[in-house]
Amino acid sequence: MAAAGAIAGACAIGLSEATAWALRADTSPVAAVAAVVRDATPGAVAEALIGLVGSADKPLLLGGTVVLFLGVCAYAASWVRRAPLVPDLVFLALAAIGLAAVMSQPTPGTAAALALVVGVMTWVVTLRLLTGPVLDDRPGSEREGRRRFLKRAGLVLGVTAALTVAGRVAGGARRSVEQSRRLLRLPVTPGEVPSSADLRVDGVAPWRTPDEEFYLIHTALASPAIRPEDWALRIHGMVDREVRLTYQDLIDRRLTEAWVTLCCVSNPVGGDLVGNAFWSGVPIREVLAAAGVRDGADAVLQTSQDGWTCSTPLEALTDDRNALLAVAMNGRPLPVDHGFPVRMVVPGLYGYVSATKWLVDLEVTRFDDVTAFWTERGWGERGPVKTMSRVDVPEDGADVPAGEVVLGGVAWAQHTGIERVQVQLDGGPWREADLGGSANADTWVQWRLRVEVDPGEHQVVVRATDRSGYTQTAARADVVPDGATGWDGHSFTAR
Repeated sequence: MAAAGAIAGACAIGLSEATAWALRADTSPVAAVAAVVRDATPGAVAEALIGLVGSADKPLLLGGTVVLFLGVCAYAASWVRRAPLVPDLVFLALAAIGLAAVMSQPTPGTAAALALVVGVMTWVVTLRLLTGPVLDDRPGSEREGRRRFLKRAGLVLGVTAALTVAGRVAGGARRSVEQSRRLLRLPVTPGEVPSSADLRVDGVAPWRTPDEEFYLIHTALASPAIRPEDWALRIHGMVDREVRLTYQDLIDRRLTEAWVTLCCVSNPVGGDLVGNAFWSGVPIREVLAAAGVRDGADAVLQTSQDGWTCSTPLEALTDDRNALLAVAMNGRPLPVDHGFPVRMVVPGLYGYVSATKWLVDLEVTRFDDVTAFWTERGWGERGPVKTMSRVDVPEDGADVPAGEVVLGGVAWAQHTGIERVQVQLDGGPWREADLGGSANADTWVQWRLRVEVDPGEHQVVVRATDRSGYTQTAARADVVPDGATGWDGHSFTAR
């Protein structure tokens, strides 16, 4: 009986998801439940999980939700002989949880609710279809009942798989958006890397981060698929006039292009959640000026299509930095997973307070009046990027030939700029490294130092000083609540 319950549950999920895809729902019952679990997870626990599994957190959350659901379905079905109503009651309770989760989403819609109804009906019909042969108590019917069960199980799984594929094909929203993206011709350029930026040290991160290598952190369980013609941005709150912009409105404006390095607050010392790209978009200060920001406002609450929020210091969006409503990355329309059609790019702030992907709403407000997704979970309110540096080569634990060794890495202090990078070898004196060029104060720089090493174990440590005169502290701090601190170091062996 447990197997029948698990199979019925799998069919319910499959057809429910297929319905959500076919109807182009903004969410699905499984994704909605997983989102509720995500939102209810304490910030410290969420950060620990992200640190443990990285970008696999969303697939694991979705997979865990499905496995738990199937387990409950299997257990409920085990009661069908003793108490026939128990399985249906348990599943109705699961359906109620699913409905509550769907309705709690920012854009629940009737499509997701209909997908849930399809799932409930599938469970009821499939469970009865599978348990009928097994419940036959006539003499000699056990073997025949098992054979009929296997045939029916194969049939319903096959039909479910076919319908699931059909739903996926019918609901090719992602493919439609990808096609729209590929057909876009934007008045943007790929950006020219400064000739002095790349020090050409093997193993050091390239100065320009390719789109496919740019770090990817967000809470969306599935990247929203938004066609440019369907996108709109609302600017409201403490403004003289509410403004609504379409994608074409943005493209028709004068686009600004700038190199900006972004980094995630979850980046540990020596981590790789940082990347540099050439962004094209409309300065946010121009859009806010058109709305007329009222006195007393000090924050802008950003909201994405999937309901994620962050609160950004107003001054960071209205001063002379290149804070952009970005439409392109490295000379091409934004990748879907990086926020297509429009995202925020704000130099000098961690992404959790600034870098909203799939942006749809800007509310001018006050920090005293709002909280956002991560600040509600104990993270700092304003999120300025900390001056940091990293050793890329030699890799930690590497073996290198004795003699001349090239040490190298990157350093960043967005919207302040890097003044110098110093390197310490085996606890000796600090030596100044060569620095690569930069396009502006908002990008990282590469560093390089040639040293002579004897055979044996060696330790290299790096620190950076920004243009304000601040030198990185050696004190180690965790990423919570407002970013890690400390010097990065690698050990290597010369032979």
